[in-house]
Amino acid sequence: MASSSSYPSATPNLQFSKICFFFLLFTSYSMAALVQQPPLVLKYHKGALLKGAVTANLIWYGKFTPTQRSIIVDFLQSLNSAKSLQPSVSSWWKTTEKYSGGGSSNLVLGKQFFDENCSLGKSLKNSHIIYLAAKGGHLNGAVNVVLTAEDVAVDGFCMSRCGTHGSTREATRFAYAWVGNAETQCPGYCAWPFHQPVYGPQTPPLVSPNGDVGVDGMVINLATVLAGTVTNPFNKGYFQGPATAPLEAVTSCTGVFGSGAYPGYAGNVLTEKTSGASYNAHGVNGRRFLMPAMWDPQTSLCSTLV
Repeated sequence: MASSSSYPSATPNLQFSKICFFFLLFTSYSMAALVQQPPLVLKYHKGALLKGAVTANLIWYGKFTPTQRSIIVDFLQSLNSAKSLQPSVSSWWKTTEKYSGGGSSNLVLGKQFFDENCSLGKSLKNSHIIYLAAKGGHLNGAVNVVLTAEDVAVDGFCMSRCGTHGSTREATRFAYAWVGNAETQCPGYCAWPFHQPVYGPQTPPLVSPNGDVGVDGMVINLATVLAGTVTNPFNKGYFQGPATAPLEAVTSCTGVFGSGAYPGYAGNVLTEKTSGASYNAHGVNGRRFLMPAMWDPQTSLCSTLV
């Protein structure tokens, strides 16, 4: 048995409920200066959070190029790097320290496992994701992350979710997460704002900061599920709504990447002069990333880096 939380894409206006959420969270662009954003409250359900040293073990399923793997690894190593320029991925991650319990979630890269030949096939169910995640071990204070390649289909992928996090319920309980590469399957759903959205306002896409729409989209979704994992690892942490479909640290701020965001517009972000790439956070090895807004429990608002 396992419990999990699934994440729809950042693409706005995909379904009526999401439309309603955006109208509650934001005003229209013309009214943004006149109406104050209402506070958003994620209830703390008194359960354990992942604090202290948190090891992220990676299970690569399918073929990823060395460059693609390095983008993901650099992102993970940026979460707790004190050497990056500001604004940084690590300053974005520090928002998780504000969640009840105190202290930081010092996420570090652990072991990596590779299944390039797709031993379970290229059409996976959630049970396959949990099976693959178990390869990372069953240690407390760890999250096993399954990353699926662009030609691997997963139940619900591109239809209702872009990633998942959850935990098993057996005695050997462990936290896990999954994110897929959407470049060839649904970039307008799971890689927005780096691709034209499937639905909603058709604003021009942003240029991805590392030159890979699919993997830069994975970074956004990986950031989403990791923030959800450390602040609600066992469905007893911070969330709003039902535990089976919760709004969590980042999903409560869907579609927001910078100040002034509204449905169809990611917000004010930084632009690299030469390439025109959009980003809002610096990482290790000169990397740039686009980090989604995260709910700040001290202000009850969605916090952005720029």
